[in-house]
Amino acid sequence: MKFYENKRVVSSNEIDEYNHVNNVVYVQWMQEISNEHWSILIKDIPKPDYVWFVVRHEIDYKNQAVLGDKIIVKTWVGKTEGIKSIRHFEMYRGETLLVKSQTTFCLLDTFKLKPKRVTKEITNLLLGKK
Repeated sequence: MKFYENKRVVSSNEIDEYNHVNNVVYVQWMQEISNEHWSILIKDIPKPDYVWFVVRHEIDYKNQAVLGDKIIVKTWVGKTEGIKSIRHFEMYRGETLLVKSQTTFCLLDTFKLKPKRVTKEITNLLLGKK
């Protein structure tokens, strides 16, 4: 399991009327870190002929973050088979777990926009294997 992580600092536009990070912001951070990680994984290959589409989010909100908090967003790829891959996320403020989630992605052919089976090559790419 190869982790990727990045840091965020909570800004005022991410705070809701209850003075904590809006739940939608966590989903945005999940999308951003997924894209960052994917860009790193495919940096040495030509533009792939497939794309990933979200088919499901499961999110457990454990604690709240507030303005100025420094957040570590961590992701890794889990079970990948058939046409789907599960990506896991954890978000921390220090040692405190704020959010634990997973997103199921479906692999689609770029041109046909139809589901495509995940090959061993793609699985190795997702797991950071050469």
